[in-house]
Amino acid sequence: MAFGGFDQSKNTHPVAEINMVPLIDVMLVLLIIFMITAPMMTHTVKIDLPKAGSQAQPEQPEHITLSINLDEQLFWNEIPVTRTELQQHLLEITVQLPQPELHIRADQAAPYRLVAETLADATKAGITHIGFVSEPDTNNQ
Repeated sequence: MAFGGFDQSKNTHPVAEINMVPLIDVMLVLLIIFMITAPMMTHTVKIDLPKAGSQAQPEQPEHITLSINLDEQLFWNEIPVTRTELQQHLLEITVQLPQPELHIRADQAAPYRLVAETLADATKAGITHIGFVSEPDTNNQ
C-alpha cells in the first residue's frame, strides 16, 4: 500500500496519504452499472387490465353474545337460557342470511366441559362464525 517500501533505511518515512485511485475506480464501475440498470428498472410491461365495477360492501351481520358464568349458567344476549333453549336458538340463527356471528364470553373459572359442550352444540347446529371475547390484560408485566 502507501506505507513505504521494503527498504528500511533512515531516509524513508511512511506516507500518510490515502491512495484514492482504487476508490475512484470502484466509483466509476458502480456508476456504469447504475447507468445500465436504471433504464431497466423503469421499463414496464404493457398489459390491458380488466375493468371491474365497484359494489357496496354488505352490512356486517349482527352478532349474538353467548355468556357462560362461573355458576355454569348460559345467557343468550344477557337473557338466561337452558341448554335445550340454547340449542333451539342456535338452530334458529342458522337459517338467517347473513348468519349472525356467535360471540362466546366465558368466565375464566367456568368449567371447560361446559364451554366444549356449547361449542359442540353450535357446530352441530351449523354455526360457522364463532368468536371468543376476552378482556385485555391490564397488568403491565
